[in-house]
Amino acid sequence: MTNLHEDWLTSGLLDFEYKKYLALAYMQGVKQKFDEKKLYPFMSDLVFHYNNLTTIKQNKQLIFENFPKELSRADFEELKLDYKRIVEDDQLMSTLEEIINFATPRFKECMDKGAVLYEDIAYHITIEPIGITPLYKDEGYLLLFVNNSKTVYVHRYKITVFKQANESFRAIQTELLEEVQWSLVNTFERIKKELITRNQDLPNPAAYLALSKSHYPLQETLLPITKRLLVQHIGQAA
Repeated sequence: MTNLHEDWLTSGLLDFEYKKYLALAYMQGVKQKFDEKKLYPFMSDLVFHYNNLTTIKQNKQLIFENFPKELSRADFEELKLDYKRIVEDDQLMSTLEEIINFATPRFKECMDKGAVLYEDIAYHITIEPIGITPLYKDEGYLLLFVNNSKTVYVHRYKITVFKQANESFRAIQTELLEEVQWSLVNTFERIKKELITRNQDLPNPAAYLALSKSHYPLQETLLPITKRLLVQHIGQAA
């Protein structure tokens, strides 16, 4: 698919038809990924570009900040002059505004399509604890399993809480430990017990089963959505 650089709006030829071509080619690629049920990192990139466009529309100074960053001092001084000329040039500003007005609603439409896909997939994934859940749940194991499959993707997870301004956010990191085969003997509870036996640093871990009713691309869709759902599940239970 065609990637869209973070400074696509201001880099290269500042021409409406050219920028329109770049934006449409990018969105066509994103929609193709969505049709393949692949959400990430395409959804995150799309949200970044959409937010960038809406913010730039509200603040002309961000046009300057959106120019390429790797510059020498001489280039930087020249860039300041270029920025001044752009801001004072009604025709250039009109072109930028035309590009932004064209791209923004189309990015939003594409983003909404991704959001609908996310909700549909998330609806078919359930998160439930395996065995007794300890008080400390920010570190443990995540067993990812697709219905009508035999493979269990065993992950170790860790949730980190960080604060920004007056809000707290939770970020999750996962590490794939192994892929094992589920059976009537090798149950999820047995897999958890074996993990505890092998990893003494987590003697009483939280462990969760994420069960997907349908098959989806693992890295681009199933795992990223499951991680988000697990953070929500643990946050609601706190």
